[in-house]
Amino acid sequence: MKNKSDNLSRRKFCKNTALASGAIISAPLDAISSAHVLGDDSIKIALIGCGGRGTGAAAQALSTKENVKLVAMADAFQDRLDKCLNVLNQKFAGTDKIDVKETDRHVGFDAYKKAIDKADVVLLTTTPGFRPIHFQYAIENNKHVFMEKPLATDAPGIRSVLKTAAIAKEKKLNVVVGLQRHYQLSYLACLEQIKAGKIGKIVSGQVYWNSAGVWVKERQPGQTEMEYQMRNWYYFNWLCGDHIVEQHIHNIDVANWFIGEFPLHAQGMGGREVRVENKYGQIFDHHFVEFTYPSGAVISSQCRHQKGCLDNVSESFMGTEGKIYTDSQNKGIITGYDGKTIYEHEGLNDPNPYQTEHDKLFASIRNGGLISDAEYSAKTTMTAILGRMATYSGQQITFDDALNQGRSIMPDEYSWDSLPKVMPDADGAYPVPIPGITKVLES
Repeated sequence: MKNKSDNLSRRKFCKNTALASGAIISAPLDAISSAHVLGDDSIKIALIGCGGRGTGAAAQALSTKENVKLVAMADAFQDRLDKCLNVLNQKFAGTDKIDVKETDRHVGFDAYKKAIDKADVVLLTTTPGFRPIHFQYAIENNKHVFMEKPLATDAPGIRSVLKTAAIAKEKKLNVVVGLQRHYQLSYLACLEQIKAGKIGKIVSGQVYWNSAGVWVKERQPGQTEMEYQMRNWYYFNWLCGDHIVEQHIHNIDVANWFIGEFPLHAQGMGGREVRVENKYGQIFDHHFVEFTYPSGAVISSQCRHQKGCLDNVSESFMGTEGKIYTDSQNKGIITGYDGKTIYEHEGLNDPNPYQTEHDKLFASIRNGGLISDAEYSAKTTMTAILGRMATYSGQQITFDDALNQGRSIMPDEYSWDSLPKVMPDADGAYPVPIPGITKVLES
């Protein structure tokens, strides 16, 4: 039976939320639990998740102006940890920024606990399915956090993150999330133009992440099913969330952020047309979703992983007075319906937002500030999950139902011999969602 206290209505959970994340709220220095206070030698960092994004995030954290030091690392796989450490040692050779002794290199499903215990700040950059449990442990143990998007792969995970986010805010622990457009000058400048009324009220828009796709990892001899799925994580929903959640979340985020709301409901379509081999697991290669917002705005969302097709990673919005175009290349243009340019941002020399988010995090910790990105970012992650649920089921689904009744897709336990909930058949094929048949809500 569902506990009534677990039911979160979209309206209640959106009310009074500040959508412009990245804002620093001042807080007394002595009120920040486990803050690394002035006068201490260094801010100690633990890296949880040593893949490509983890390696990048660690390099950016170590490149801030603050006195920081990497002291612990954790990953499910020894080879990934070793490769990451080797890259970082080369990059920061001749400095004292890396002090990861052999006893501080932890491997396995529970390795994150040992690494987190040794640090002031943790970087959570594993595959997204593990984010809720890692975030919970970090905040329970009074650590400041940088964590990559998305923040979960299912609704129960989002509910967990929201509870932890509230505790983090109460403890005055800084939490920065890797929705880096919130730290990108072109997007921030365009948002100021929207707030100033330059395009009027947003009534519609299109957001895109259409590309050729990403890597695939072939099955290796001797792998258990759990290890295979962990290595080929992008193609299994419990680990990745599908590319609408793992990747297209960036563009969906901009819609939520610029409109200043979260959707009432969504409907859409999707499937597998090109990426149909067993090695591509269970995810779709295209999604199209219409998100309808309380204000009446309707956003069309496209994401596609198909080679040889038009690539497009951008956002455009139509207002009552004009329209706006943004993309990840530091470009922002606002035009009126007469064709005249109202505002243009050509930020060729703008700071790297991936670096900026770490600069702001560590400066905030050092200065006794408070950045609280987790609540908003959990809601935007839930928006992307809502889109996936709509395409998988072929039904119109409300935000409230998706959040409160969305099914758990995570394994019941974690070990190399544990069985994920999605398993291959005798021919090695995984069950792929079928619109009109697949159920995504608890009855």
